This record gives sequence, C-alpha cells and structure tokens, in this order.
Amino acid sequence: MTTATQIPAFADRRSGGGPRAVLRHSLAITRRNLVQVRNDPGQLLDATLMPMVFTLIFVYVFGGAIATDQHTYLQYLMPGIMVQTLAFASRASGIGLSVDFGNGLMDRFRSLPIGRSAVLTGRVLSDLCRLALGQLVMLTFAMIIGFRVQTGLLEVLFALGLLIVYGFALCWVSAYIGLAVRSPQTVQTVGFLWTIPLQFGSSMFVPTATMPPWLRAFSAINPTTLVTDTARALLNGGPYAASLLGAFGWIAGLLLVFVPLSVWQYRRRT
Repeated sequence: MTTATQIPAFADRRSGGGPRAVLRHSLAITRRNLVQVRNDPGQLLDATLMPMVFTLIFVYVFGGAIATDQHTYLQYLMPGIMVQTLAFASRASGIGLSVDFGNGLMDRFRSLPIGRSAVLTGRVLSDLCRLALGQLVMLTFAMIIGFRVQTGLLEVLFALGLLIVYGFALCWVSAYIGLAVRSPQTVQTVGFLWTIPLQFGSSMFVPTATMPPWLRAFSAINPTTLVTDTARALLNGGPYAASLLGAFGWIAGLLLVFVPLSVWQYRRRT
C-alpha cells in the first residue's frame, strides 16, 4: 500500500512553493489516494453499489405506487439517483481527512517538503475521480435496466459535467466537516445528516407539485432540485435554462464559501 513515505519521490525541495510545485504535490497525493482505492475497492461501494440498490428499491418496490408504471418512474428517477450518488460519494472527502488526522499521517505529511494545501487538494481531486467513475457506472447501470436517453451526446456530456462539478462542490463541504469535527464516526454521521433535507426535500424522488406549500418553497431553491431538474432535462429532454442558472449559482456559492473555510480549518489543524 502506498504511504506517506513514498511522497518525497514527487516532492522536490528545490521546486519552492510556486503553483507548479503545489500542483505536482497535489497530483502526487491524488495518486496516493487512488492507489489506496485500487488496493481497497470497497471504497467504491458508496459510489456504485449503494445507488444501484436504491434504484432497484425505488423502481420495483415504490415505482408502481408513485408513477403510472415502473418504466415512466425509472425515466424520472435516474437523474435523481445520479445526484444522490454524489451525496453518498462526496462524504469520503471528510471521512478520509479525519482518518488521516486520527492515525497521525498528517504529522508525516507536515514533515515533508510539499505544499501545505497539496494534501487537501489531493484528497478532493482523488474523490472527484471516484465521483466521475460513479456517474459513468450509474448511467451504464440505468441503461441496462431500461433507462433511455432522449437527447444527444452533447446533452449527456453536459449533464455528466454538471453532476461532477456539483459533486466537486459537495466534496469541499464534506472536507470542511472532516476538518472541523475530530471523530471519524461523527464526521460520517454529520456528513449523512446534512444531506438528508437536500435529498428528500427535492425533486429527486417525486415531483415537487405533490409536496405541501412550505416544502415546495424549500424545494424550489434547493440546489439538489436545481441540479436534478437540469440533469433530467438534459437526459430526458425539456427546458433547463432557469434551473441551470440556479444550479451554477449554488455551485459557485458553495465553492466560494467552503474552499476558503476548508483551507483555513486545515491550516488551523496543521
């Protein structure tokens, strides 16, 4: 298994602390984290197997009660499940950082000639790779069980790009939680709890028109609803300009808030 002791091969004391050196160090940490995933494929379950299970339960257990038929509900549900996959997989950023602090690995990183932000950036970049893989797996699984894309290749690529960027923003939220909360178990719990309102108070599983007015009002501004509706329109057809604008606004806002907060909290702990 790749450990921190292998990082010096990628870190050069003569490279200084410039952007190129930080980028090289970040990619080295990213590689280290991805090698860990290769050695422990179970880390991919939250981005692959778990969303598949949710899909089967919702389509074949609840689908007939929610929609007129299971195929119609599958077409509606799958973009939402792809967004839910991001919520599941993004929690790994916070958990991974918390574990690295808990087992003393951060002390080892601190003694190495690498940029201080490289560890944080490398963690998020490696989790971004997991998110991208999860989206491809889920789209393939959806096609196997009967989901059909109603638009073209460009729309599909645009939808995947939007989902991955939203997942990138969620990773930074998770990273901040992992840095602010000391216990990995608590990080996992908090990371699960804060996403519940965003998932179930959205158009992810059911149309928002069926919700009470107060919940419908929350859902209308919920970033999960905006991202889900945009992805749904890009894959199934339909207008998406308004929801896309709102989705990009939320993504930009999350990044502007939680990237600096994560960096600040990381520096406090290191």
